[in-house]
Amino acid sequence: MSIVTWGLLASLAAGLMTGVGAVPVLLGRAVPARRNDAMLGFAAGVMLSASFFSLILPGLEAAQRQYGGVPAAALIVGAGIGLGALAVAAMNEALPHEHFIAGPEGADPGALARIWLFVIAITIHNFPEGLAVGVGFGGGDVGNGLSLATGIGLQNAPEGLAVGLALRAQGYGRLYAFLVATATGLIEPLGGVLGAAAVSASALVLPWGLAFAAGAMIYIISHEIIPETHRRGHQNAATAGLVVGLILMMVLDVTLG
Repeated sequence: MSIVTWGLLASLAAGLMTGVGAVPVLLGRAVPARRNDAMLGFAAGVMLSASFFSLILPGLEAAQRQYGGVPAAALIVGAGIGLGALAVAAMNEALPHEHFIAGPEGADPGALARIWLFVIAITIHNFPEGLAVGVGFGGGDVGNGLSLATGIGLQNAPEGLAVGLALRAQGYGRLYAFLVATATGLIEPLGGVLGAAAVSASALVLPWGLAFAAGAMIYIISHEIIPETHRRGHQNAATAGLVVGLILMMVLDVTLG
């Protein structure tokens, strides 16, 4: 298969894991807040590990091959990380959205319904994850792309559960909450196709694409996920989940990448 097809299918599979995670919501099962925060901490750990082992380190290697020298590679990857973080920060400022615990952010939502503000927030979050999966297949590295897709899929499950539970807390029905949680992952294939197409267009784009995706995910980890997991006093469980997620993703990257 082409790299773009790999990016599409892998990011689609990862995105659909939000629906798998939301199954307990559909079944009407309650999930304790402490466990939910631990699972979101796990998601943060997976994303943090993926950012370094599957994106930044391969980006440094690609930059060294293409541009020669460690200092040049470090500067290129550093610039890419900064651009990725700035891009997500700009979307946060420009797009009206609302987080389940932190509340509203971004531009004035006007007459937009609150549910759409939640959906926009999750979209801002999930698009860079799909992008990361897509660029992970850059240079024909199917193993790296698959390890990224596996890790992103694993961390999507607790995110889908969190979305479904939050919607239930807002008074939405079980089926509606499940469907919306599933739908939030469907932005990832778009990011996957764009990422794979970009790095397929030119080898020179590869280190920039890998670093850009890493910067976007690091911003989300620091700005969104970790603060959300610490707001209810379950930071110990969340931190333990983060460590477990980081280790698991490292193992996945070493064995599959």
